[in-house]
Amino acid sequence: MSPDRLSDLTQALLDAARKAGAEAADALALDGTSLSIGVRNAALEEAERAEGTDIGLRVLVGQRQACVSASDTSPNTLAAMAERAVAMAREAPEDPHIGLADPADLCRDRDATGLDLADPAAEPAPDHLRDLACRVEAAALAHQGISQVSSAQATYSRRRVHLAASNGFSGGYTRTGTGLSCVAITGTGTGMERDHFGDMRVYAADLLSPEEIGTTAAERTLARAGARQPKTGSYPVLFDERIAATLIGHLLGAVNGTAIARGASWLRDALDQPVLPAGLDLIEDPRKRRGHSSRPFDAEGLAATPRAIVRDGVLQGWTLDLATARRLGLSSTASAARGPSSPPSPSVTNVALTQGAQTPAELMAQMGTGLLVTGLIGATINPTTGDYSRGASGLWIENGVPAYPVNECTIAGNLRDMLGRLIPANDARPHLSRVVPSLLVEGMTLAGA
Repeated sequence: MSPDRLSDLTQALLDAARKAGAEAADALALDGTSLSIGVRNAALEEAERAEGTDIGLRVLVGQRQACVSASDTSPNTLAAMAERAVAMAREAPEDPHIGLADPADLCRDRDATGLDLADPAAEPAPDHLRDLACRVEAAALAHQGISQVSSAQATYSRRRVHLAASNGFSGGYTRTGTGLSCVAITGTGTGMERDHFGDMRVYAADLLSPEEIGTTAAERTLARAGARQPKTGSYPVLFDERIAATLIGHLLGAVNGTAIARGASWLRDALDQPVLPAGLDLIEDPRKRRGHSSRPFDAEGLAATPRAIVRDGVLQGWTLDLATARRLGLSSTASAARGPSSPPSPSVTNVALTQGAQTPAELMAQMGTGLLVTGLIGATINPTTGDYSRGASGLWIENGVPAYPVNECTIAGNLRDMLGRLIPANDARPHLSRVVPSLLVEGMTLAGA
């Protein structure tokens, strides 16, 4: 389906909404292709291809709203969607904060020119993806001690999105992604351990080689062999780069406008207060070139612009869409995101934390004795107090170097305290949507043997 066809669809939805009695409306149309190839023992295990179009309509009647979605784009379906949405909106509760953006505030850049979000290369042939997956698997199995590869996959996707609203906004863009991943296993029975590695890029040419992906997955898996429980006590914990972004994710969730408006955030009183150590910035850049989450405008048609969430350790502001901004008496940060069946809500795009000067090995030497966490399972996070408890696995550090693998332990602390004293390494991967290095947190509670 051509981009013009998506534009026509959204305009047809808006016309149908007006005819059905909506006072205002916005419409979203998406179409795309996805392809996934998986192998096992060099034989094809799965091959999935999906193509389709999804449309969504939000209508406003006074201060009431409703959303409907469909995958059928026939004129009869569009009319039925609009009539159903208006009927639903008339029965919905009033919300004084909903509403479309002021036309004067709308983004003028209505495509992704300059963001480089779509690989111009042709869609890869299934045989090519199968070959990549086979190379990933072979690279992992080449390591002595790897008993099997439970998953070796190659994926591709191309998606187009178009947003239009009755306030005059109309814009869209295309996004692509190509990925390789591997899950390797060592040992058998109760001694079995597994780990994984993968890479996803906007441009296929930027991908790590299949051999590097398979090798990394195997090395991570072999490092877990013979895992046991660590000691119980208070120790420093180094969050490996692969999972360190989860800590920053808790901060991002706590400054989300929805949580703040409800008063259900452990950072609700932290505006203009230190939340990270001095010298650390947390910057969002929705216009990052070839960024996984980049976009020229948000789901309400406002221009996406870089902003500091944290500057020199101090919290600068909340993540807001129009509704949460109005509820809090503030301005939107152009952070609205939505799907076809839901109204806008605040969400971040690409974020980057200031990196440190030390390598992970240097931070381990600084730790002396403690835990390097490479995997997390489960979560008990109190959203109003920030109390944190998670199952963990990784490597026990003694005399500054890895001593043995560990699993079946729990790490606990309080997120406000943890984030306030973290020390970043210098190993963040710049192409990720969350560019966060390994993070050292002193004095966490470990429950093990």
